[in-house]
Formats: sequence, structure tokens, C-alpha cells
Amino acid sequence: MQFDFSEDHASIRDLAQQIFATRTDTTVLQAIERDGGFDAELWKNLSESDLLSIAVPEAAGGAGMGMLGLVALLEQQGRRVAAAPVWSTVATAALPLAEFGSDVHKQTWLPGLLDGSRIVTGAFEVGDGSDIAVRAETSGDGWSLTGTLASVPAAQQAAAILVPVRQPDGEPAVVIVRTDADGVTRTAVDVTSHEAHAAVELSGVAVAADDVLPADGADVIAWTLRRARIALAALAVGVCSQALAMTAKYVSERVQFGRPLSTNQAVSVRAADAHMDIEAIRLTTLRAAWLLDLGREDEAETAALVAKWWASRGGLRAVHATQHLHGGIGADVDFPIHRYFIWGRQIAFSLGSADAVGAELGDALEAGAAIGSPA
Repeated sequence: MQFDFSEDHASIRDLAQQIFATRTDTTVLQAIERDGGFDAELWKNLSESDLLSIAVPEAAGGAGMGMLGLVALLEQQGRRVAAAPVWSTVATAALPLAEFGSDVHKQTWLPGLLDGSRIVTGAFEVGDGSDIAVRAETSGDGWSLTGTLASVPAAQQAAAILVPVRQPDGEPAVVIVRTDADGVTRTAVDVTSHEAHAAVELSGVAVAADDVLPADGADVIAWTLRRARIALAALAVGVCSQALAMTAKYVSERVQFGRPLSTNQAVSVRAADAHMDIEAIRLTTLRAAWLLDLGREDEAETAALVAKWWASRGGLRAVHATQHLHGGIGADVDFPIHRYFIWGRQIAFSLGSADAVGAELGDALEAGAAIGSPA
């Protein structure tokens, strides 16, 4: 089994690297964070380069490069800790709309989402759909939604949000909620990574039957979370890899007692341990994305959990190590390595911490979930 990108996916990686590299100045990143954590100029560049459509099937207007294409894109974003809600708009909005949306849904939302003119995001905060925050009550021919979503990526910038809800009969469903609808209140929240997030309060928000994705809600939630967790793991690969590269350069140049820090065994061993953690994230992420692209959903369920577990446990170890190996300067919030540290922590606890994801994985394996073969 080859754990590397094809020529086409490598081309995506190289293009993404060029675009993200234009937005790496620390002063620029800090200004974006102070202004809400959304880089509008970068978003425009990504859309004009058709990178937002990379993973979306050709039948829905995308490039059809699958999850491996999205992984190639997100790894480069992670390397630059660039403030753009790519993983949330693609994995929790564009892909489920393309897979489960009606023709009207696709015609209404996908073109603007893929060309960057409108943002649609997802509020998939739950693991198995058993603890859905939004309740739906029957209202005329549709529903009235009530509930609070604690933190939704890019909700302030979004024209619509895909929201899991609990139907009146107790079953889950996924609904498209327009953010300009009566009863929708968005309040910006400052998350660990300082990216654009908002709390969303729904108070008697009216939605029509046509706003509901015409598929079993539990299936939509599980299908979407697989992709979202792999997307987060891909981000972690980039974040941790770049943090380690920066650290290797620093300890090789920083001299104490007449020799570089990197010549100390404790330093080199700690960096080597971080490298092994990062490789585990990379390999499990590529495998999970590969299984999805082959249509092996059952096997990808456990593979996605494994990749996210490594992104949470190994990723957190890696960014802690890289900050620690910078010594006192690693604690300076204005020094570049700190931004990688907080991004690593944000990813580690998004859509499940290592312990939570590990518990899900244990339940899945106990229930006889497919593990998958290498080929």
C-alpha cells in the first residue's frame, strides 16, 4: 500500500502551498485574528483557484478529487495556520449537500459555496446523534426550531448552517437554517485558535419541509462526521509538521554552552517522538481518506476515528513538545510557534477529544465494526 499522493493530488498540494504561502506574515495573521478570525482575501484566492470545490463530486459541480484532494489542501492550510473555514464549509456543508441534498438544495446553495460568494457551514457538534442540542416542534407544514449551538465555525460569515435537530417523533434530521431568518441570533466567540466561530441561538425559527435534507438524519450525521474528523486530522498533519520543522531549525541554531541545543540527547529524542506521532497522524489520515474515496464507508468509520484519535492524542503531544523545545520563547504568545500550539489544541478537542473518540472507537469495535484490509 502506497501512502503518498498521486500526481493529481500532488498538484493540488503544490497549488495550495503557493496560495497559503502568501498569507503567512505574523502581523497579518494577528490583525485577522483581532478582526474576527476570517481572512476574506485568502477566501477569495481559494475560490478563484477552484480549491473549494476539490472534494465535491463532478456531478454536483466540483472537481471530483475526493477526500484525498481535501487532505492535500488542508495539510497546506495547517502548515500556514491560515484563517479560512475550509474544513467546515467543505466537510460539513458542501459534501453533505452534494450527497444528501435535494436538487433544489444543490441548485440553491452549492454554486455560491463553491465559487466562494456564499459561505455555508455545519453545526455537527455531536458524536452519534444521541445528544442533539436543537429541538424541532411541528408548526404548520414545517417545524419551529429551538436550541443553542455553543460554537459553530464561520457562523458569523455564513448565509446558512446545516443543523442536526431532534424531530417531534424523536428521530434526528438535518436542516438547512438561513442565518437571516427570524429567531436566529449569532454571537461571536473567541475559541482557542482565534478562528471565526460563533454561538448560535435558535428561538422559534421557522423552517419548511423543503429545508430538511431528504435522508435519514442519523446517516447524514455519521457520514458527515467521518469526513469532518478526517479533515481535522489533515489539518493536524500540517500544523504539527510545520511546528516540528520550525523547532528543528530553532534547536539547530540556538547555541548553549558552546553547542547547539539539538546535540543534547533529550532534545533530539523528544523531537523524534514528535516525528513519530506526526507520521502516525499522516498515515492514518491518508488511509481513512483513501477508504472513503473507494466507497468503503463501513471500514472508513473506524479509520476516521483512528485518525482523529491520533490527531487529538499524538497531535497534542507534538505541539506541546515543539513549544517546550523552544524554551522560554515558546511561551511568548507573539512568537510564531505559539500559534501552532493553539491550533493543535483547537483541533485536538474539536469533534471529540482523544478520550471521547477512543470511547467511540471501542464501542464500534465491540459492535463488530469493520477494520478494513490494506488493499
